[in-house]
Amino acid sequence: MHVILVEPAFPANQRKFLQGLAEVGAKVSAISEYTPDMLGELKHVLSDFEQVRSVVHEESMIQAVRNLQRRSWVDRLEATVEAHVMAAAHVREACGIPGTSVATTFLCRDKPAMKEFLRQHGVPCAASTGADNLATGLEFAARIGYPLIVKPRDAAGASGTSRVESNAELEKAFTAYGVGQGASLALEEFIEGHEGFYDTVTIGGEIGHHFITHYYPGVLEAMRTRDVSPMFVATNRLAAPGYDEVKALGRKVIEALGIETSATHMEWFYGPKGLKFSEIGCRPPGVGAWDLYCASNEMSVYREWAAAVVLGRTTQRPSQRYAAGLVNLRPDRDGTITGVDGVDEMVSSLGDQIIDYHFPPVGARTQPVEAGYMANAWVRLRHPDYDQLRELLSEVGRRVRVHAA
Repeated sequence: MHVILVEPAFPANQRKFLQGLAEVGAKVSAISEYTPDMLGELKHVLSDFEQVRSVVHEESMIQAVRNLQRRSWVDRLEATVEAHVMAAAHVREACGIPGTSVATTFLCRDKPAMKEFLRQHGVPCAASTGADNLATGLEFAARIGYPLIVKPRDAAGASGTSRVESNAELEKAFTAYGVGQGASLALEEFIEGHEGFYDTVTIGGEIGHHFITHYYPGVLEAMRTRDVSPMFVATNRLAAPGYDEVKALGRKVIEALGIETSATHMEWFYGPKGLKFSEIGCRPPGVGAWDLYCASNEMSVYREWAAAVVLGRTTQRPSQRYAAGLVNLRPDRDGTITGVDGVDEMVSSLGDQIIDYHFPPVGARTQPVEAGYMANAWVRLRHPDYDQLRELLSEVGRRVRVHAA
């Protein structure tokens, strides 16, 4: 099978998708904004290559694909970055390549349309609407009540997301986002409760592999509050009956949206109003979540994604031997990194429970809190017991301190 992979060079973990395709025997071509030299030794696995000015410029992408098609039959075109999936869907349609449709991709990108569609298919969602003017926003607020969540219609995760508590804050948010000047926003009812995500490798509409991960605390608090060390933890207790409802919700959403062979990333809440769907993407999760699944299950999820695309089946069984998680360590202020305390003690006490870690060098500029879970410093751990892993990650968050001036 000949697969075109969109942008294998950046970010760096994109190369793992390229390597997975090569490992299952695919003939792989790439379209990238960079030269093949960015891939290092992996450039030698490429059968063909086209460079474009932008992988979201559809005319350039269509021309690049047609160039590749003139030289060889193309079976699949795959994009694994959220920002690339809509352009990839349009290019597939224009060039007659099978894969996730434009209609499905649109519903996985546009938050208000997604929730309205899924409500019609019996999926429990927070109340939501799209708004391109303040009057629509105020009407929704009067009907639903505050607090509300405001985000771009095609946001990924907590990117650009804010919580508003009043008409004045809503008006301020609309102005900041440029509503009235062409921008359109998604407004959502604020749902109280615990937050997590359900990820799959789906093959022909059936779930081949699945993973469940929890946020501590919720994403909005984590991305706005400096004095917490936020973490997300992938469970190895997937067979526990408490997860049956999450798994059933995931299957229902995948079926309703017509997702066939793709990675998926679905966010959910559970609280006083029960289990609620939040959003789904037709792509892998960000912030290295698949690396946690690889470490916890002693297999390559990247290879399994490639096997789904190329072979139409899974090839490995997850061991579920470990739970795995990441804790983000914030500098005590914005500025310049001056040092990190507690690393040697952490390495000595945790040993092979450490998957990997990153600490910025002295003199590096800090990144803001909202830059995400892998900004500045982070540590990834695994342990056979989920509860003990949570405590270990919390202990790292308390004892390892990143200083700035």
